[in-house]
Amino acid sequence: MKALILVGGFGTRLRPLTLSFPKPLVDFANKPMILHQMEALKEVGVTEVVLAINYRPEVMINFLKDFEDKLGITITCSQETEPLGTAGPLALARDKLADGSGEPFFVLNSDVISEYPFAELIEFHKSHGGEATIMVTKVDEPSKYGVVVMEEATGRVERFVEKPKIFVGNKINAGIYLLNPSVLDRIELRPTSIEKEVFPQIAADQKLHAMVLPGFWMDVGQPRDYITGLRLYLDSLRKKSAAKLASGAHVVGNVLVHESAKIGECCLIGPDVAIGPGCVVEDGVRLSRCTVMRGVRIKKHACISNSIIGWHSTVGQWARIENMTILGEDVHVCDEVYSNGGVVLPHKEIKSSILKPEIVM
Repeated sequence: MKALILVGGFGTRLRPLTLSFPKPLVDFANKPMILHQMEALKEVGVTEVVLAINYRPEVMINFLKDFEDKLGITITCSQETEPLGTAGPLALARDKLADGSGEPFFVLNSDVISEYPFAELIEFHKSHGGEATIMVTKVDEPSKYGVVVMEEATGRVERFVEKPKIFVGNKINAGIYLLNPSVLDRIELRPTSIEKEVFPQIAADQKLHAMVLPGFWMDVGQPRDYITGLRLYLDSLRKKSAAKLASGAHVVGNVLVHESAKIGECCLIGPDVAIGPGCVVEDGVRLSRCTVMRGVRIKKHACISNSIIGWHSTVGQWARIENMTILGEDVHVCDEVYSNGGVVLPHKEIKSSILKPEIVM
């Protein structure tokens, strides 16, 4: 089987992290976001992954060569010269996706984190005999989204309603699809929306079905949702592979610590924390609801909450970082500095406190 991952453009919602790496290579739970998807695809027999990309393809390819070897799958790029939306990239990659086998192929948005129930999706797709299957997820406030209206018994999609003012359902598109090659015949090589142009057409022909996604789901394309997604991911890990989580007197709730990280004495870590490879957390540090990416050093008695600390950064002694502060790559926060929602571009030194949310350039 094959898969197309919609990598997208500049990753502006996750800046300053995406100034260093394309969005799919930003760490999530101690490995690049896209690797979570590729590992799940590999488990259900996907042998080739095509990345639809229009931003820094050379970085993606160089970085992914290692993954290609480790996973034993072929990874190629389909580069857009202009943004083609969410359907145009399928037309651009037609020759890579349609190999004459007639097998369906996966399409995924690269921002989506879930339990990736791909085996169940394949089984459901084959059972209904339609042309396309989309995964949907339930939300509490459907009026914020485009809602998928479907037959509960069969999963057949009847229509889509954009930001409904009256209740028509609570299921939204989860950005995970399984499509027959015939869907490619419906898409022209131009900027096109698969959600607004292609899927409604297939639904009108009564050939589109939806499967309700079991477990958690989150689009982690912006910082606040990234932190929420981390909590949901760690909750899921607790239920499925609790041994992968850290334990001990210094741990509260769900905490993921890379085996190469070093944790000092008298720390209190958690809940909902990921500490990446090569990190050093010195004595007396307090961490909660945050990600600490590869190569970070957090000095004695620093306190970090609700924040993302980018690669190879340093947080000084007694520093306090909170309220969705985001440190880009190689940012150095001096001792006793306070950051209240600062967004700091890469390669900066922060010598004075950031008292209200602002961008530090």
